[in-house]
Amino acid sequence: MANLKEIRDRISSVQNTRKITEAMRLVAAAKVRRAQEQVSATRPFADRLAQVLYNLQTRLQFEDVDLPLLNTREVKTVALVVATGDRGLCGAYNANIIKRARQRAQELESQGIDYKYVLVGSKANQFFSRRKAPIEESYTNLNQIPTADEASNIADKLLSLFLSETVDRVELVYTKFVSLVSYRPVIQTLLPLDPQGLEVSDDEIFRLTTKGGEFEVERETVQSETRTQTFPRDMIFEQDPVQILDALLPLYVNNQLLRALQEAAASELAARMTAMNNATDNATELIDNLTISYNKARQATITQEILEVVAGAEALGSS
Repeated sequence: MANLKEIRDRISSVQNTRKITEAMRLVAAAKVRRAQEQVSATRPFADRLAQVLYNLQTRLQFEDVDLPLLNTREVKTVALVVATGDRGLCGAYNANIIKRARQRAQELESQGIDYKYVLVGSKANQFFSRRKAPIEESYTNLNQIPTADEASNIADKLLSLFLSETVDRVELVYTKFVSLVSYRPVIQTLLPLDPQGLEVSDDEIFRLTTKGGEFEVERETVQSETRTQTFPRDMIFEQDPVQILDALLPLYVNNQLLRALQEAAASELAARMTAMNNATDNATELIDNLTISYNKARQATITQEILEVVAGAEALGSS
């Protein structure tokens, strides 16, 4: 059995580790709150943009509209935008999204379609760089919670690839946030845009709250005003509606990408929060077991000392 000093040192070390993991859990929780605030802050613009696009698309639905971002062509090359994190300590979050991206790449290969990676996050860049994968562009060291400027820079690159016909389709591979303990890798086609997809359905936003001292996520359904607020039929446009739609579609792409990055960031933070919570619980359990071992060792030492005293007393008495 280990001596008392070794057990005390081990208990002290695990206690220090528990303090670190608990602090990291609280930091991740605070950042999840910031992520939800950012989602709420960008929603008014997203709702109004979707409303304008829907009404323009409705106005032009019987006309022959030729817009580059709506053109569907034969798919020969696909750009896979893989969104991972820059840091670890978040369980299997990064591994799951990388696995899903590789599965999609294999599916495209089996169909005879070429692909290129556009990587977001250091973890994806490190993984695919070591395997000499076809990387078109990589973006690392972004803010923990993505900003509109960062999403715009990435979207500009994706638009350039699509409009130059370097790629024929752009797909997002990211993690969709469901709850603090549920987030799943999904694939979304970003380009070309589907005109019917501009009809935004009712959406949901998440709110991190506390109940009984524990964190939980409430999901709130947000009723879209896209269908209810329509343009007057006699509205006169100073510019051709086709030109307006052509100018607004890139903004819509930016917004879709920003929303996906926000979902991925919230999922990463929730994964880190869960991982640190599990680590804290494991540390607490280990401390309890070590404390029991320490008490047993201490009792054994005391018992041994008593036996030695008794034995010494008996020896003196017999002499």
